[in-house]
Amino acid sequence: MERILGRVLVIVPTYNERENLPMIAGRLRAALPDAHLLVADDNSPDGTGAIADELAAGDDHIHVLHRPGKQGLGAAYIAGFRWGLAEGFDVVVEMDADGSHKPEELPLLLDALSKGSDLVIGSRWVPGGKVVNWPVSREILSRGANTYARLMLGLPVRDTTAGFRAYRASTLEKIGLDDVESQGYCFQVDLTLRTIRQGLRVVEVPITFVDRAVGASKMSRAVVAEALWRVTLWGLAGLPRRLRRGR
Repeated sequence: MERILGRVLVIVPTYNERENLPMIAGRLRAALPDAHLLVADDNSPDGTGAIADELAAGDDHIHVLHRPGKQGLGAAYIAGFRWGLAEGFDVVVEMDADGSHKPEELPLLLDALSKGSDLVIGSRWVPGGKVVNWPVSREILSRGANTYARLMLGLPVRDTTAGFRAYRASTLEKIGLDDVESQGYCFQVDLTLRTIRQGLRVVEVPITFVDRAVGASKMSRAVVAEALWRVTLWGLAGLPRRLRRGR
């Protein structure tokens, strides 16, 4: 896999994840020993950044990007993307720190990428995908948000908000990271839309999403509201183009 795809970087944004980070780092290093891990910490008050430094001191495949404060998921990933591109990585992966994304399933994403995809999304909502220990209210919210995004934007993707995904470095270089303003979970929708509009190939593979066992979710009303209004604006802005294409 490494020979086919080149160097792989997994970015894990953190904010108050001191209890989860050692576990997820250990599982990732065991599942994919050749991959590198970048912890992008937003100055977590619980000391997550210091724990990340300890992990990096003992493992040359673990790196830490200390950020000044909590600035949103999108900003953390953009900073991580830039670091990865500057360091010459060929594949960049997004993965949560809370254990909801199983590192053991990452080879499935990389295998799909090696077959010619430009972006591979680990999807909860394609056949074979599932969620574990999620409240019914969260499942309804996620399914509804993804249906709305798919209809508003005309995207052939069932899980546009998924945060477990693998990009070719060349994909990130083509989709215009300089003007990405989305921050919360709609950041994932934004990058999916940009990738498809560039004519690049997006593939979904089924994964098992497991709700976090430790720590607090970062989901909030503000995050939901941002996703709703941004997707609505993007959909209205792209409507003339879709009508011209007969969609």
